[in-house]
Amino acid sequence: MLYYLFRYLDTLGVPGAGVFNYLSFRSAAAVITSLLIAMLIGKKIIYFLQRKQIGETIRNLDLEGQYRKQGTPSMGGVIIIASILVPVLLFARLDNVYIILMVITTVWVGLIGFTDDYIKIFKKNKEGLAGRFKIVGQIGLGLIVALTLYISDDVVVRVDVTPPAGVTVASADAAYYEPVAVQQPSTTANVKSTKTTIPFVKDNEFDYSWLVPFAKGETKQLLGWLVFMAMVIFVVVAVSNGVNLTDGLDGLATGTSAIAGVTLGILAYVSGNIIYANYLNIMYLPNIGELVIFAAAFAGALVGFLWYNSYPAQVFMGDTGSLTLGGIIAVFAIVIRKELLIPILCGVFFVESLSVMLQVSWFKRTKRKYGEGRRIFLMAPLHHHYQKKGYAEPKIVTRFWIVAIILAVISVVTLKIR
Repeated sequence: MLYYLFRYLDTLGVPGAGVFNYLSFRSAAAVITSLLIAMLIGKKIIYFLQRKQIGETIRNLDLEGQYRKQGTPSMGGVIIIASILVPVLLFARLDNVYIILMVITTVWVGLIGFTDDYIKIFKKNKEGLAGRFKIVGQIGLGLIVALTLYISDDVVVRVDVTPPAGVTVASADAAYYEPVAVQQPSTTANVKSTKTTIPFVKDNEFDYSWLVPFAKGETKQLLGWLVFMAMVIFVVVAVSNGVNLTDGLDGLATGTSAIAGVTLGILAYVSGNIIYANYLNIMYLPNIGELVIFAAAFAGALVGFLWYNSYPAQVFMGDTGSLTLGGIIAVFAIVIRKELLIPILCGVFFVESLSVMLQVSWFKRTKRKYGEGRRIFLMAPLHHHYQKKGYAEPKIVTRFWIVAIILAVISVVTLKIR
């Protein structure tokens, strides 16, 4: 909103109004604003949650210190959501299709998580929102994102277009020479594409239409978009639930998500800057740079929330926060065409989810085979395994953060690895 106001003031010649034309200024303003909202308004929200006794009910997992968390205010995810949306609405261009998608994502998944927390806390139902309804909601978001990317004319990829070689002669004596085929200089064009970035592969590009080699022409392109749609739904569901599983220790999901958010912001910036995109030989995505403002607000909100969520936590994000963070990271990676980097960038979430799947499948298999279930880990998700081994909670969280930083650096480095 302020972007449009200051652009108008700039046309009137108001001194200083032109700073809103700079992405760097608006991103910095978004970081500061989200940080202040999370730290200042967040404190009042925490007091409100305490007065209303909106606290966490702790299950008996036989973990050291778990009952000290009994009654800690939950549903703190509303602090994160507010701290993201307010700066984005103030400083971003609201006619940008990518910003619109991210705002819809934040609200959509936030409502799913809020409903889950509401049922758990106010309806005293520990199961919360039924899993099938969560999945339906996440699939719905995936369809919205995929269809928007398919339909919108603003979602394009800049590609090189080389005209076919033409036949030319160089002088009036052309009759004495053979015609020479001359390659015309290449040009660029904005096209609809199902291409995405893939690490460790030549040219770093993968086209989903390659998965349907039997199709030709427009049919191949349409089927490619259907494959892409399925991928979008899978990524949204997987990452959203992965962050939810990781949210088991104070500050773990918050810090890890902040690291992923900063990295995605860097990737969005280089993908939306034609100079850096050409230097790194990656896809240039027109208008994608505006997402840097969203990433800045995202990171600022999480750092501000971490002020209260670090050990010992004064507030928990609940599913309102964890499902929202996962949905945002998933959709952000999809729209900047970096979803295939998620197993690396979000390696912590990936391993946490994998540990649960392995634990459950192995337990069921051994129970059928031996009559009693056996476990791979002392407890799943993986962070609880280390708790069972006697590691202090802050040490586990810090080491997971370090791993997340290493994976983030690797994700950025893959842009130059062929």
